[in-house]
Amino acid sequence: MVLLNHLYKPRMASMSLPKSLAVLNNGPFTIPSYTLPTAERAAVAYKKAELSSLTYQITMNDVLHLSPKFFELHLDPVAVLDTAIIALVTIQYNLCAGTIARYAINRPELVPLVDDLLQWRKHGQYFITEVGHGVDMSNLETTATCLPSGEFILHSPTPQSHKHMPPTIPAGKPTIGIVFAKLIVNNEDRGIRPFIVPINDGRQMCTGVTAQLLPNRGDVHPVNHGFTAFNQVRLPASALLGSLDKPRSAKDNMLDITWRVAIGTIAVACLAVPFMKCCATIGAKFSLRRRVGPPGNTRPIIQFRTQQIPVLTAISQVYVLQSYAQLSTNIFRDTDLDIRIRHGIATILKAVMTQLCFSSARLISDRCGAQGLYEHNQMNVLFGTMRGVAIAEGEVLALSIRLATELLQGRYNVPTPLNHTSILARHEAGLLSEYRAILKSSPGHRSEQVNKFIIPQCLPLVEAIGHRMAYEAAVADKLPSYIIDLYVASIIKLDPAWYVEHANISRQDIFEMESKALDEMLPHVERLVDDMGMEPYVSAPIVSDEKWDAFIESLPVVAGSGRVNLWDTDVCDGEHHRYHVNARL
Repeated sequence: MVLLNHLYKPRMASMSLPKSLAVLNNGPFTIPSYTLPTAERAAVAYKKAELSSLTYQITMNDVLHLSPKFFELHLDPVAVLDTAIIALVTIQYNLCAGTIARYAINRPELVPLVDDLLQWRKHGQYFITEVGHGVDMSNLETTATCLPSGEFILHSPTPQSHKHMPPTIPAGKPTIGIVFAKLIVNNEDRGIRPFIVPINDGRQMCTGVTAQLLPNRGDVHPVNHGFTAFNQVRLPASALLGSLDKPRSAKDNMLDITWRVAIGTIAVACLAVPFMKCCATIGAKFSLRRRVGPPGNTRPIIQFRTQQIPVLTAISQVYVLQSYAQLSTNIFRDTDLDIRIRHGIATILKAVMTQLCFSSARLISDRCGAQGLYEHNQMNVLFGTMRGVAIAEGEVLALSIRLATELLQGRYNVPTPLNHTSILARHEAGLLSEYRAILKSSPGHRSEQVNKFIIPQCLPLVEAIGHRMAYEAAVADKLPSYIIDLYVASIIKLDPAWYVEHANISRQDIFEMESKALDEMLPHVERLVDDMGMEPYVSAPIVSDEKWDAFIESLPVVAGSGRVNLWDTDVCDGEHHRYHVNARL
């Protein structure tokens, strides 16, 4: 049993002002990214990432010990202006610099390289996933063969071993990468190891390194992702991070050398907070501004329940998840905890964050009608980026399957409920009991029965644990009751059948619970949105008349002049009818 009650202490629900405010008037941020060609947008993203992240003055100590400042960087709303920013920043600081920093503790010659990365004198990338292996990292094909001289030959033996999808196309500054490869010593496989590898000099690729630029994903701001291959690349002995010795456990070795991925799991999950703040702000301001009805008798669409439900629900979830993110990062930073529990905390947070961010972004975008479809109104891009977040730094389904099956087997526990009688704690306990009974009656945890009846439920189970933890964080932070009540109602709606079957709650009870919370929260909407502080980061023109007018003025105009004669032939009932149209264009 894991009791972490001391971490459930009241904290300020609102965070300090984001440091990126200091650079929003700087050149790269003053040009709407959607107006630039794709290649130029990808290049400008590096400048934005550098400018915004340097305001945090992240040090090697911050990276190693996961200071509050490290997580504040990942919560900075600057990412909603250009989602490529956070992709570049988290790779640079967490994955690349973070991996090297761990070894630099005992190898001081690496400290200047870490500093180069933190100061953006070099770009850093992280090469682990291969085209043919995805999350199956233990079967990577890339090899690093140790020579008698102590040097290594790094090689991609097949097209399936090409690394996917770090942005390695030259972007103006030298790039180094952390490349994970199978270490071969005296023809013996010594397991996977990370190596420091020069990738490009800022203008051209290094000898033996080949990159193929991938097409843009289409639903996000562009990053120059690609496939990267290594052809007999010679590396010095110092390129190896770690030991030449064969590890006692391949599994433990993999968990150890990829620890920054676990950190990335919780760090990138935090993105959901600014993303949902942005969507909630756009949805609320658009719904307050947009009016319907005959002239002289119009009313804002926020008065309609169908508009209130997605917008107000998103607002309530924003405040609850902000408390939950602070709680989870506090627990995760506790190095006295079993590393498996820390992994679990990261997985649970990511599962809940991606689930609720997907829902709010899509529903609010839908309630903005045709306007919600366009990139300049931000919501679709945030939704698309969150799809990538769900996969990056550990695919959320795979992580949840591992965590849920280990919890059901009793290998360890995550923090237990503070109040076992709360409705969300009862839901969590009910699912755990149900699936443990199935597991107990099964031949084993890898049986076909588990595959059919437990594996598909692992993600919902992990989400249920997170919903309860988020609720408890909100209660500890003493958020207003209408925020917590609406959050709880929104979670019950995710699995209403369970509550009807096991909690003596009818469908009508659920509707009334939600309706009461909406009525209590509605008068506070404008203040709650303003308190999010997202106005400098919301570029969507639909939120105000001023931004809409400026947007219209910025669009190219194609206009005609004079009279144009249009001659054409129409076919009707087999007969040709010629007509003449004079049109003023």
